[in-house]
Amino acid sequence: MSDLEWAIYRGVAPKSSTTSTSTSTSTSRVEELATQLAEADFKSILLSAEAKAIFATSPLLLEGLNVSPNPDAQSGDSASESITSPVIRLIVAIALLHSFAQVNWTGPDLTFSPLDILPTVSATSTSTEELNNASVPLLTLKGEPAYHLASQPVLLLLARRLFLSLLSSSPNSSSSSSSSSSSASSLRTLPLWLLRLHLVHIALLDEPVSLEENVFQSIEKLLADVNVAQDQDLVATIHLERGLLHHALGQDKQANQEFLTASKASGLEFELTGALGKRTKYQIAAHSQLVLLAESRKREGDGEDTAAAAGQEGEGEEGNNGKDAALPETLALNDDTLLEETEFTKVTRDDSASASTSRLSHIDPANQPALHPLDQSLLLSLCLSQHNNSPSSGLTGQQMMPFLVRVISHPRNWSVHTTGLLLRSRLESTRSRTVERSTLQLLALIEQMPTSDSSTTERLKYFHQLPLPSKWEMERELAKRYLSLGVTRSALEIFTRLEMWEDAVMCLQRMDRESEAETIVRDLLEGKKTESDVVSTLNKASLSKQRKNKLTAAREAKLWCLLGDLALNSEQATKDPAGARQAAIEHYEKAWQVSKHTSSRAMRSLGTIRVGLQQYEEAIICLKNALEINPLYSRAWFTLGVCLVRLERWNEAKDAFRRQVGVEDDDGEGWNNLAAVYLRLGEEGLPKGEQPPPVTFENKLLAYRALRQGLKHSYNNWRMWQNYMIISIDVGELSEAARAMTRVVEELATKDPILAVDPDVLDKLVDSVTRDDYSLLEQGEVVPTSSNEGFGLLPIVERLFDHTILPRISDSPRVWRAHARLLRWKEDWAGAQEDYLRAYRCSVVSDERVERDLEKWREAVQEIEDLVAVLSQLGPKAKAQEEAKQKDGEEPKKKKGDWKFQARGLVRTFMGRTRESFEQEKDWERLQDLLDELKRSD
Repeated sequence: MSDLEWAIYRGVAPKSSTTSTSTSTSTSRVEELATQLAEADFKSILLSAEAKAIFATSPLLLEGLNVSPNPDAQSGDSASESITSPVIRLIVAIALLHSFAQVNWTGPDLTFSPLDILPTVSATSTSTEELNNASVPLLTLKGEPAYHLASQPVLLLLARRLFLSLLSSSPNSSSSSSSSSSSASSLRTLPLWLLRLHLVHIALLDEPVSLEENVFQSIEKLLADVNVAQDQDLVATIHLERGLLHHALGQDKQANQEFLTASKASGLEFELTGALGKRTKYQIAAHSQLVLLAESRKREGDGEDTAAAAGQEGEGEEGNNGKDAALPETLALNDDTLLEETEFTKVTRDDSASASTSRLSHIDPANQPALHPLDQSLLLSLCLSQHNNSPSSGLTGQQMMPFLVRVISHPRNWSVHTTGLLLRSRLESTRSRTVERSTLQLLALIEQMPTSDSSTTERLKYFHQLPLPSKWEMERELAKRYLSLGVTRSALEIFTRLEMWEDAVMCLQRMDRESEAETIVRDLLEGKKTESDVVSTLNKASLSKQRKNKLTAAREAKLWCLLGDLALNSEQATKDPAGARQAAIEHYEKAWQVSKHTSSRAMRSLGTIRVGLQQYEEAIICLKNALEINPLYSRAWFTLGVCLVRLERWNEAKDAFRRQVGVEDDDGEGWNNLAAVYLRLGEEGLPKGEQPPPVTFENKLLAYRALRQGLKHSYNNWRMWQNYMIISIDVGELSEAARAMTRVVEELATKDPILAVDPDVLDKLVDSVTRDDYSLLEQGEVVPTSSNEGFGLLPIVERLFDHTILPRISDSPRVWRAHARLLRWKEDWAGAQEDYLRAYRCSVVSDERVERDLEKWREAVQEIEDLVAVLSQLGPKAKAQEEAKQKDGEEPKKKKGDWKFQARGLVRTFMGRTRESFEQEKDWERLQDLLDELKRSD
């Protein structure tokens, strides 16, 4: 039975059973149904006696559909077997799921209706439309409404209920529930089908909803099974589908990890590299072009598949004219400059092998072998994160195109090729030379869906391994493409026909028709609007009641939210902001009531308004309600954390920001706030005015790690680098503190030189270096063991000074003094002396106010006294060092003057500048005594 399950999961016909036991008849029937499933003969399965028996005796499957089962329809051994056999129930559930996918994703249209597969219902007045209308609200998941114009949603509802009945227990009578539950638990592939079901289901929702954790855990156990782990394609498929779910939930990092694991499991070898080639028609010399070299592992029967694929390419490249091509039309570029494809210079195998050490060096870029369709699906999935800002977490547009070209150049499957063309269309939409083909290609893909140019089996074979959008999503994408090109009216027509009112309202706002947008929403709420604006409104009066009843609670709540958004963005909002906010609040509260407290969007919007009004307690209640329904909104977690910070509820704020970065781990600002909260955890509950306790080292370390993670995604945020620099000092990561200071100086040196360098941090770095004996390093007696102190930190601090700070900032006295201390430690007396002089020249002495301000003048007097004291120590050593170098035949780097002469000159100059204002001051005698002492020393 396990082999049969895996055959069903792979979508292939099971091998005939040779069993001769009493169960051979029933086993043969199960295999027959499984074969029909592999051949996409869903009609035969759903019209079979087994399916009729399941629907006839399962009242929970039909609950809420205004129909009731007819137990009298159950008869015969096959009916009894179907009720107790989990595999038959699984086959029926898959047939329902794939029928729904066929009519909404791959096409062509179904040859049966939901009423055909429910012949046992005792409700002759029920129509297919009423059945589907009743199903839409039942597909709402965690407050997220399902798309109401999806075709035959009752099929998905029945599939979902049948799958869930297998997960928990059979929905039959109590007499058989025990055995059914035990049998259902033996379905090893059930968690994998629940994953596929969820991927299809969330494609109908406005916003994605996460899958139950226990399903993930069950899949992990499956992957740990030795027999499963030995099947490379099976493991690759599971990881690929898990990656697609992570991508749908917006978790790109986890998705990419799954995709890479899947490619490794599949044995797919690929490398993005360069090869000589020509991209334009008038190009003479070949230049390096990006190319993806890829090769599938050898599989059984690969020779035949490859030959068949090669035969298809010749016929199918220009469209569906080939008899066996069965591929979507690939439109030509027809550009006057760009070639259809990059013409790579043909490389012989010997030349390629000698030029590279890569495992794929034997592949000629101009003539690569065909890839297995599963590997093509993997390459397409690796292209999904093109919108990421961080290059480390996703492929950029230029890197994606070679992946797509590699897949499109060898069409092997209808759905795979369709997805490749769709992704290429998205990439080409941003370039002027390719935007026309991009739009026309998308239109061609939409028009091919209802056709029967290829078999349903072919179209569904890799459906679950592809990010293929539904029909309405592709049309929505086309409308958005029109919108980006400025063809707003055409976009509006599509949005209106699809009844995507939020997008339609956006179009009307662009066309300065806001009042019309509000009228549409209100008409929908009142049941006055019954058809799209582009369709003739015949029989509107008779249809209004029907359409009003069709408006489910979740969709009605969404419309009230849309009305609230319009109130905030209307022209009236600029004239009367308070009134607009109040109107929006009323609309969002109405949405919350209409949805029976299930509209996450209403609470998020209401919470955002409360935050703007600084009503943080009320905002927290709203945001918590929203996140309890759907916790996948990272910005809602972020806003909740901000509210808790405002109220100094640090422990709760920590939890909120941790959840936020868990959902969106590439949000640098969230990591920064989490770090700040870690440093305030000890302050919660303290009486006002009481001194908070010192931050524990554990919390400092947590803050350090949070900032380090956040900086991966906010590399140019100097404030985060500054925070990271300070916390690195506190946890003893001094090399990281130096790296952080480097980034801060690079970002701020030209904008705010004073803020660019933290002198306290710089002093601590120098102190950490100079605590060791430099003479030991010169003698080679010490081997650095850590880059966070002593000799290990020295080269880092030297680079910080020589390459980052001193070339950019030359007017900071503390910087020069810190560098002078480092040079003194290295016994570079002349260099240290020069640094102290530079520090003096840009100190308070250089301020013009020193000639008028008494306090400034006294501060300058102290500066001069300190400088003379330092020169008296360094001057003789510098002179002796220079004489020693000259004796050894070395030329000094720079001829230094006598330190006494320099000191006398500095004192005389300062006294001359300030004599007129401060000669009568008592401290003037200090300057005179200092000058006299310098004269006597000669």
